[in-house]
Amino acid sequence: MEKRLGIIGIIVTDRDAASKRVNGILSNFPDIIRGRMGLPEIKENVCAIALFVEGTNDKIGAMTGQLGQIDNVKVSSTYIKK
Repeated sequence: MEKRLGIIGIIVTDRDAASKRVNGILSNFPDIIRGRMGLPEIKENVCAIALFVEGTNDKIGAMTGQLGQIDNVKVSSTYIKK
């Protein structure tokens, strides 16, 4: 399958409730994550995570699909063909 490069934005609106699940899912996809930046806002109990990814549509979709099913988590992504 054809690989793609992409940026995935993740907003967690309740860090206490969702951060362990988010990190658990991300740790299951180390082969497609090329870079990660997290920006916590501890006072507000929210955080933003930016991922730079490289992988097939199926693999990236599996990860974003799992993330999108978590309460208090919003996911947005954009890709280009490699």
